[in-house]
Amino acid sequence: MTRTDDPHPSPAGPPAARRPSRTRSLGAFGEAYAARHLVDRGMVLLDRNWRCELGEIDLVLRDGDTVVFCEVKTRSSSLYGAPLESVTARKAARLRRLAARWLADHHVRPRDVRLDLVGVLVPRNGAPSVEHAAGVG
Repeated sequence: MTRTDDPHPSPAGPPAARRPSRTRSLGAFGEAYAARHLVDRGMVLLDRNWRCELGEIDLVLRDGDTVVFCEVKTRSSSLYGAPLESVTARKAARLRRLAARWLADHHVRPRDVRLDLVGVLVPRNGAPSVEHAAGVG
């Protein structure tokens, strides 16, 4: 259970339940948009927002014989950088640990595993844009 008065919040940012509603809504929109984008390109969505004590995986997909673990970053502007620029080496390492845990918990032994990043930019006016970086980890 996460305490809301924790004097030492996680360096990865506040848990989803403590993020402002607008941020949660933007993130949820970005994840749904990214999932639709990847499915439209032939991937099969296996899991979404899977959680364990190590953290959360935004999307788990199948791309042919490859299981893809995907981190989605959504921004409303690129004022502070593109969405994918916010993914650090530490976050990529955590995604690798989470991927191993998901595979073990689901008793899945795929031929290949891939880590992808998807950045979704949702401007105030106009259509969202998607940047997909495959095989980043």
